[in-house]
Amino acid sequence: MHFSQIGHGVYTLAEASLLTGVNRHRISRWTRGYSFPYHGTRQTTPAIIGRVSDSAESPILTFADLIEIRFLEAFRQKGVSTKALRIASQRAKELLGRHHPFSTQIFKSDGRTILAEITKETGDRALLDILGDQFVFETVIASYLYAGLDFNELKEPARWWPLGNDRSVVIDPRRAFGAPIIARTGVPTKILNSAVNAEQSVEFVAKWYGVKIDEVTDAVQFETKLAA
Repeated sequence: MHFSQIGHGVYTLAEASLLTGVNRHRISRWTRGYSFPYHGTRQTTPAIIGRVSDSAESPILTFADLIEIRFLEAFRQKGVSTKALRIASQRAKELLGRHHPFSTQIFKSDGRTILAEITKETGDRALLDILGDQFVFETVIASYLYAGLDFNELKEPARWWPLGNDRSVVIDPRRAFGAPIIARTGVPTKILNSAVNAEQSVEFVAKWYGVKIDEVTDAVQFETKLAA
């Protein structure tokens, strides 16, 4: 682990896939790029996001990467091609001066204007459709993806409340290397869920770990949702 990653969250491909619900191989392509044969030669496409560790098999993903992956997947689900995503990501980085542009508060407020600029360059029909339908952008993309995110003074995601801001589970890159935890106490949700499975008693686990019953229930719901 590089010391520069401390405070930024550290995730493997498998962990990123589990937390975001995005296919592991797709995340791998987005974070490492890929090569393919073309008329007797090997063509290479660059990564869209992320950093690669010393081992080519083990990309190091940060919390910022994790959140950006969710946004890229939302666009992909709306039919935006990988080629257009790559161009859109690069142009958005240039326009906003951010390494993870889509998940910033700036994109939340100015996203449609930014997409208009990007659409001219990509010519992607799906991007054009998103741009032309305010309901799709505001409700399906912006409202869903930005819900549960806390932002820092740079307008970048600082914490993610995957069950919602009114629940106790948080993913905070400054705590527990970004693992899902109970916000008040810092107990990992995985530990609480495993304890409940072993003891078959939410009340006992709550008392044993010094947490509230509803915090244990939140942890179990979150871990159950991940495993689904």
